[in-house]
Amino acid sequence: MQRTVDLRSDTVTQPTPAMREAMLKAPLGDDLIDKDPTTRKLEEMIADKWGFEEALFCPSGTMCNQIAIIAHTQPGDEVLCHRLSHIYWYEGGGIAANALCSVRLLEGEHGIIDPTLIHQNINATDDHHARTTLLSLENTVNKAGGTCYTALQIQGLAAEGHRLGLKVHLDGARIYNALIYNNEDPADYHKSADSMSICLSKGLGCPAGSLLLGSSEFIAKARRIRKRLGGGMRQSGILAAAGIYALQNHVKRLDEDHRRAGELASSLADLQWVSEIIPPQTNILIFKTAGDPLAYVKKLDTFGIRIIHMGQGWLRMVTHIDICDEDIDYCKSVFLKI
Repeated sequence: MQRTVDLRSDTVTQPTPAMREAMLKAPLGDDLIDKDPTTRKLEEMIADKWGFEEALFCPSGTMCNQIAIIAHTQPGDEVLCHRLSHIYWYEGGGIAANALCSVRLLEGEHGIIDPTLIHQNINATDDHHARTTLLSLENTVNKAGGTCYTALQIQGLAAEGHRLGLKVHLDGARIYNALIYNNEDPADYHKSADSMSICLSKGLGCPAGSLLLGSSEFIAKARRIRKRLGGGMRQSGILAAAGIYALQNHVKRLDEDHRRAGELASSLADLQWVSEIIPPQTNILIFKTAGDPLAYVKKLDTFGIRIIHMGQGWLRMVTHIDICDEDIDYCKSVFLKI
């Protein structure tokens, strides 16, 4: 039987047996009536860890980000973000459709914004211009190949944004990958951003769920917006239990994903059909081919290796909890046959 190696995303993971057991045993309630106890436990755990007053459990990272944008802005405002940001590329035009805001895209090598660019992109206080009100950062930067801001860089960008009167949101979809890569702690981020999202269904291996963090006032506003968007859930503790288990058991192992992504990159380096590689910092490897990228996606699929085309010629492989060393060895052997 042919081996299947699914490298399309770290969202394809299956809950481990131990995670399923934790989900099965979770105490449950109605989260919209009197709070689900397991969901409450997760929210309090994550808020305390990251230095925020409160947290709100949501179905997805996209919903967390969209709620934050809506809560921090007014219709007609402008949002600043890097040109590779997830909120711009992969959230269905939500900045415009949900928050009724425009967006200004900033440059920066490998997805990292230079703080000196922020003041250059603040609109004048003038009725002719959109009000610049929100700076959104992403860590790690998916479309740049999983590149990491350091906590110090986040602090500097947030301080500059605040100096200019902006609110700052951190899309921390893969923030734990950044922590492991930079050898940092959540405490290093305390009091940087006004709000933050953390995804549980990527490197942490949960089946669904993300958390939005902020002040008590912000979360009260966010909870109302979540309801309006249809994100309120009932016995959400089934999913929250997976998040608690992952935070307790799946963080330190992320360095294994990073190592395996590095091994994949090394195995591609000298192949004639590979034209460019972004050396991975974390678990995302993006590269270009000498020919039609979609043809290589199809070719690899015939060997059971599933990858994704990100556009502009870039292909992506993402390592995760369901990828083992034997999978990496198999991929290496197939790459030599292409």
